[in-house]
Amino acid sequence: MASILTVDDSASIRRTIKIALTGEGYDVTEAADGAEGFRKAGSASFDLIITDLNMPVMDGLTMIRELRKNPANTGVPILFLTTESDAGIKAQAKAAGATGWLTKPFDPDGLIKIVQRILAK
Repeated sequence: MASILTVDDSASIRRTIKIALTGEGYDVTEAADGAEGFRKAGSASFDLIITDLNMPVMDGLTMIRELRKNPANTGVPILFLTTESDAGIKAQAKAAGATGWLTKPFDPDGLIKIVQRILAK
């Protein structure tokens, strides 16, 4: 099954994502901020990255920009999962290389459907 990296400074959000996705058979790795997510993405191969936007140390936009500099990560889909709903921030995320956007709070079943749709492409 697919390997997913989830990057969020909220342990409860990471836990919710992990429970929902491992229940569907996905292998989920967690990171607590963008810098840790960047390191983990550089040391393993992931089929999907789910990231928050606002995090300490390195925010999600910066992490995506840094990941996209590496040719190994250019094809990895990245889903933003954040409380932000501003159209300008969405445009920045898309320009940085985000594949999709899901606003918190989220429904775990909805997350599963989006992940399945992204990974089916």
